[in-house]
Amino acid sequence: MADLEGARVGVIGGSGLYSIPGLSQVEERAIPTPFGTPSDQLRLGELEGVETVFLARHGRHHQLLPSEVPYRANIWAMRSLGVRWLISLSAVGSLQGHLHPRDMVVPDQFIDRTRQRPSSFFGNGCVAHVSLAEPFCPQLSALLADAAERGLPKGQKLHRGGTYLCMEGPAFSTQAESKLYRSWGCSVIGMTNHTEARLAREAELAYASLSMVTDFDCWHEDHDAVSVEMVISNLQANASATEPILSGLMQQLKQKPPASTAHTALANALITPKDQVPAETRSKLDLFTSPYWGSFDQSSIS
Repeated sequence: MADLEGARVGVIGGSGLYSIPGLSQVEERAIPTPFGTPSDQLRLGELEGVETVFLARHGRHHQLLPSEVPYRANIWAMRSLGVRWLISLSAVGSLQGHLHPRDMVVPDQFIDRTRQRPSSFFGNGCVAHVSLAEPFCPQLSALLADAAERGLPKGQKLHRGGTYLCMEGPAFSTQAESKLYRSWGCSVIGMTNHTEARLAREAELAYASLSMVTDFDCWHEDHDAVSVEMVISNLQANASATEPILSGLMQQLKQKPPASTAHTALANALITPKDQVPAETRSKLDLFTSPYWGSFDQSSIS
C-alpha cells in the first residue's frame, strides 16, 4: 500500500500554458536531480486548498524542443517534492473528424513513435519492467474528465478515451504519416506525453492528460485554410479554459481518492537483486526504490 499522506498534485503545462491562474502562495524552487536540470524552476503553491506543483514543460519562455525536454529530471523533481498525482496539459492535433479544434480529449492509450529521448530511469546495472498496459491512470483520468465536462465553456466538447500518437517532432507529420496514424485509429497527435507517462509510471506517479486540440493534422482537406493565427487563438482559448477545470479537479482530489495501481508500480517490477546494483545507480534510483529496498546509504559513494 502506497503512503499518500501529504501527497501533492503536479501539473505540467505544455504549449501556451506557462503558469496556472489561481495558484496562490507561490514559491519557486530550482531542483537539482541525478538526471540533470528540469525544464524550469518548479512553482509550489495552493490551488483550491490543495498543495500543487507546476512546471512549464518547455520552459516558461518555450525554449526547449520536445526532444530537448529533460523528462527524467522533470519527473524526478516532481516526485522529490511529494507529487503522486500528475496532470499533463498539452496541445495536440486532431486525427479524427469528430475531434474539433478547441475540443479536449482525455486519452487512455498511446502509440510511441519517438526515437531520440531517454524513456526510462533504469539501466546502468539495474533492470525493471513496469506494466504499461494502461498507460494513463484510470481513476485520475476519470476525475479529470468529470472536471472538464463541468468546466468547459459552451461550445467546447470533452471526449473520454482515445489513442495519443506521440511523434518525435519538432516538424509536424507528412500527409502520408498523418493518414497512416488515422488508419491505426489514433485520436490525437502530440510530441511529449508518452515519454512523461512511461517515466511517471516508473516513478510511481498516477498520470493523466488533458489533450487540447488546436487544429486538424495535415490529413484534413481544409488544412491549408488553418493559419498560424488560428492555432495561436485556439491555444489561448484552451489555456483560459483550464482554470475552472483544474479548480474542479482539485476539489475532487481534496476528497482523498483511492490509491492508483500506479502508486505501487515497482512492487513486482524490480528484477535485479539490490546487492548487485552499482552504488551510483542505487543512489540515483533511491527516491523510487527505497520503499522496496530500504534507503540507500549515500555516504557509501562519497
